[in-house]
Amino acid sequence: MKTRTIKKDKVNVITLGCSKNLVDSENIITQLRANDYNVVHDSNDFANIIIVNTCGFIDLAKEESVNTIVEYADIKSRGGIDKLYVTGCLSQRYKDSLEEEIPEVDAFFGTLELPALLAKLNADYRQELIGERVLTTPSHYAYLKISEGCNRTCSFCAIPLMRGKHISKSIESLVTEAKHLASIGVKELILIAQELTYYGLDLYKKRALPELLDALCAVDGIEWIRLHYAYPSKFPVEIFDTMARQPKICKYLDIPLQHASDTVLERMRRQTTRQEQADLIRYARTVVPDIAIRTTFLVGFPGETEEEFSELCDFIEEMKFDRVGVFQYSHEEDTSGYLMDDDVSPETKAERAGRVMELQQDISLEHNENMVGKTYKVLFDRKEGGFFVGRTEYDSPEVDNEVLVDAAADYVRLGDFAMVTITEAGEYDLQGKVVS
Repeated sequence: MKTRTIKKDKVNVITLGCSKNLVDSENIITQLRANDYNVVHDSNDFANIIIVNTCGFIDLAKEESVNTIVEYADIKSRGGIDKLYVTGCLSQRYKDSLEEEIPEVDAFFGTLELPALLAKLNADYRQELIGERVLTTPSHYAYLKISEGCNRTCSFCAIPLMRGKHISKSIESLVTEAKHLASIGVKELILIAQELTYYGLDLYKKRALPELLDALCAVDGIEWIRLHYAYPSKFPVEIFDTMARQPKICKYLDIPLQHASDTVLERMRRQTTRQEQADLIRYARTVVPDIAIRTTFLVGFPGETEEEFSELCDFIEEMKFDRVGVFQYSHEEDTSGYLMDDDVSPETKAERAGRVMELQQDISLEHNENMVGKTYKVLFDRKEGGFFVGRTEYDSPEVDNEVLVDAAADYVRLGDFAMVTITEAGEYDLQGKVVS
């Protein structure tokens, strides 16, 4: 007598967007695996259930998210998969219209609706798993999300519409999570939030990032702590004192400034000025002389004139940032900027973005050439094309410079630190030789 084989469900979680979305996906995977689901992440392997974790930050991200949903909706309509679920920022913001336009999707969920998503899959939300998660990054580094949401009112940004108001996680819960991550081999914590410096105001009635950093530095096994996404207005400068005092904190700060023209900053509602930004960067470099500053600028904001853009370029040349990223303005409905005339042409936005990166390329080369002959502690992430590829404390994964070591001449273990003397420098990458 033949027995019928019951096919076990397999779930593929597709992550689009930023590291904050990645942490959300890791929590989805952790919860589903605790419910005995077979779950993979961004995999080409066959899975009969797809969960798309979307991004809705700017036009290009929204387009990628919609295209991904439509691609899997088409596969589902042809019988290639059984179920399709959508979560994340785009789903939070446009749920009603997406349900109407893409009816093949079985259900849409917002950014804070993980329990509802799990219930749809007949899975229990395990409260005891909070702070524990499966990593999709290399096992030696992990993102640590210290808060949700944002209370800022920048005129170009739709994040508060998708992520809600700022909610800090407690220091105790974050230390517990950090200890778990250290226990599974994580050596580098990358602190992320929509707005890092606002941390603690809701829970402790004060900006408590320095206290959190001290608590995380006490966790055994964690060797690097990196800070991402700090807001320049009313910046708690005691963070720099903590950075200078605590050797585990990387001499690195990601602080998106967005612009340097006072008139553009005012239209953006950034609550800061060019002079205040310059003073903050100079103060940071005084307290932490070797700090690497990463920033992001937004070009093509409504009304941006050539003169205002030139002010930005002059500022970049003056401040000589270590790392720079650039976005082209995206006209986001329901933001205050949407009420302005999106009068900078797409061609001009692209041209200005290119000019910023060309300018930064020369600055980056100058910084890198100054590193030649010096020795740095390097954390190695992967092996690629005959090279071991790592990073100094001045570089975050995937977005910053890398150090290449010839695998034919030197050997290092992935996920380990080694001291490397820099021998060659390019605009964005370095080459070096292991010395210990």
